[in-house]
Amino acid sequence: MAVTYQKLSSTDAFVIIDLDGAPATGVVRAAPKILVGGVEDMARSLTYAFAAHGVQRSGASAGINAAPEDRDVAVAAFVEELLPQVANGSLAIDPAKGIDPTSLADLLAADGRHPVAHEMVDPYGVGSVDLATHLSGLGPVVAAAAAVGGLDGKRVVIEGFGETGPSIAAAAMAHGATVVAISTNDGALVDEAGLDPATLAQGWRDAGDAMVGDGAEPAWKVFATAADVLVCGSKMGAIDHQTAERLKVAAVVPHAPIPYTAKALAVMAKAGIVAIADFVPTGAPIHAWYPGGDASVDAVTAAATGAIEALVADAVGHKHGAFLAACMQAEAFLSSWRDSLPFGRPLAS
Repeated sequence: MAVTYQKLSSTDAFVIIDLDGAPATGVVRAAPKILVGGVEDMARSLTYAFAAHGVQRSGASAGINAAPEDRDVAVAAFVEELLPQVANGSLAIDPAKGIDPTSLADLLAADGRHPVAHEMVDPYGVGSVDLATHLSGLGPVVAAAAAVGGLDGKRVVIEGFGETGPSIAAAAMAHGATVVAISTNDGALVDEAGLDPATLAQGWRDAGDAMVGDGAEPAWKVFATAADVLVCGSKMGAIDHQTAERLKVAAVVPHAPIPYTAKALAVMAKAGIVAIADFVPTGAPIHAWYPGGDASVDAVTAAATGAIEALVADAVGHKHGAFLAACMQAEAFLSSWRDSLPFGRPLAS
């Protein structure tokens, strides 16, 4: 099964479609130099997310190579060249690191995803977000609860607190957990008594990564904080074998794609740590993008929650571990509509 590589003619950019000939959804990042390997990995994780959640669609990922001063022109060219593919339903693209969401407005308006994904919600009283973002935060919490038998009275650590961080923290508290530590790119906050989700949400809105303040702990401290669940995802490969050896948790649940290396999985398995596959919780927004039935906010949220609970329940305790069990679940669905499977599972190198 060949991965499709599309090099744009109007600017220094490219798009990876993981399953050739299939409609695809993914993200675009911008930087002075985007590595193709990382873009391919992102697309693979999305392919597995669609498969795990029962949608016949490919993952996609794109990169725009542009210095900050040239980015506006490059993104505009990217949008203009890809608009016909988005308009005909073969492609949908979301903004990621380095991309101002408003710069993709024409692509977002043209794609065929359901408008319910853009409905604003505030179920926890920490600030309104669109439904897709809310589900991105809820998904890891639902997976964590399923992995450790509920979160009531449990301790949660959030590594890589970002756009979905406020939703993760608020959802964890709503499930009865205490968030005892978070980290951003600027450092970590650790409080054994618990961090307030509303305060965290306001801090993120006001200061982004700098919300941790000048006296923050080093970011790596979250990996050594004792807790029941680590929710992780600051970058691909955030948990390698050395980091995995520091962990003092019962389960690790990703909130972003491909945080594990293969060696990290082996270390966690030996330590009895349940490692949930990234594409199970990160696939929650798929239920808002492509709802299978009732497209109300409540119905979509219930569908995403039920799917994640079922996937984790089937994976936890599997003889090959939760990660490989989820891969096999996704691959069984892929085999139902593709002649061959993609080469390589979504793991960091």
